[in-house]
Amino acid sequence: MSRVAAWLQASRPLAQLNLALPLLLGQALAYSIGGGFSWTAFAVVHAFGVIDQLFIVFANDYADVETDRENRTYSPYSGGSRVVPQGKLTPQSLRRAAGVMAVLLVGGCVWAAWSLNRPLLLGAGVLALGLMWLYSFPPVRLSYRGHGEVLQGVGLGVVLPLLGFYVQAGSLDAFPFGALLPFFVLGVVGNISTSLPDFPSDRASGKRSYPVRVGQYTARRHTLELLALAALFTPLVLAGSDWPWLLVVALSPFSLLAANLPLLGSADAENGAECRRFVTVNALALNLLLTAWVSTTLLSAPR
Repeated sequence: MSRVAAWLQASRPLAQLNLALPLLLGQALAYSIGGGFSWTAFAVVHAFGVIDQLFIVFANDYADVETDRENRTYSPYSGGSRVVPQGKLTPQSLRRAAGVMAVLLVGGCVWAAWSLNRPLLLGAGVLALGLMWLYSFPPVRLSYRGHGEVLQGVGLGVVLPLLGFYVQAGSLDAFPFGALLPFFVLGVVGNISTSLPDFPSDRASGKRSYPVRVGQYTARRHTLELLALAALFTPLVLAGSDWPWLLVVALSPFSLLAANLPLLGSADAENGAECRRFVTVNALALNLLLTAWVSTTLLSAPR
């Protein structure tokens, strides 16, 4: 049982939400525009999300093994799964597991492209692997060289909603491409927020995360500003909704953002409790906004 528990810890189930909501949002947009829905397509989309997430967390733990070993300010959102520093699994076992997930991801995309007549899926698995390689592995390794948050914005905020929409709709012709702007912003915010607790180990290891590059206070301020900006871009997502409801959705995360204002000047990584609270409230605001977009999109779908 201890081995099973270790792999469950390594899989980081909480991280699945980061992929599931953008995939669900893309499908909700397809449903609201086209009016059709396929449970088979739904299953394919979220199977992609589960396998991709497992590949990401296993590969990232392997790539960040030395930094994670030195991390003393890790949180439930950052610092890896901790299975290697705690001696529960070896880096080699994580590398093999990531390899298995990579094969499953590409193979599953090839099968789904053929069985659902979705030829663009042929490149989806390869693209997912490529984004992870660019993020964590040499020679590019953007998470260490800087601007990894942009890559996460592309992956979570652009690729996943497009994938969810495409698998449900069969094409991208009707996709509201303006909506990708707030989606991208949320992907960037998620990366910056979860890197806040890791500031000391990132700086010590030369990892040029956003807080290391701009400072902890500035990074925190930018997360609040970007979350507010994404919320105000709600009309790009819910173009067909009435203005009163648009305002309700757009303003929904602001009470949570206001709760983080008192922590803006003090929630450094070294102040663990406040830092974790700041990141938690940011995560709640981000996911509340995504959930509001999904719910409103589904409610506005043609009957």
